[in-house]
Amino acid sequence: MVWLKSFVAAFLATLVFHQGVLGLMYLAEMVPAAPYNMEPRAPLGVPAVVSLAFWGGLWGLPLWAVVRGMGTLGYWGVSLVFGAVLPTAVAMLVVFPLKGLDVSASTWAGGFLLNGAWGIGTALFMVLMGARRKPADTL
Repeated sequence: MVWLKSFVAAFLATLVFHQGVLGLMYLAEMVPAAPYNMEPRAPLGVPAVVSLAFWGGLWGLPLWAVVRGMGTLGYWGVSLVFGAVLPTAVAMLVVFPLKGLDVSASTWAGGFLLNGAWGIGTALFMVLMGARRKPADTL
């Protein structure tokens, strides 16, 4: 059940935190793409934001595997760093080139911000869903 919770937490974190930060970046004219893209994506024709949230949910599984036994400081810190670095690296080094998208310092920076927010959001949703219980004698 905890693995389902990690998927759901990460799915929701994509919709709330990742897309929320993207919305703020869009309003600040830092990015050209608006959040909550409802354009259908192949092969199933689901909205792009739902596809993104699904992949975000899958990323929640390895995140949970890494942080589940950590103390408070490690839990939040590793969630932030894991989120900022790993999904961003895969996006910039694999996904963007496959889609023919440009990779630059600004796309890396944007990825770190968006995915770091996702990592913290996933950690928060895990706490809110009761999957994360504070270890008694750890930081």
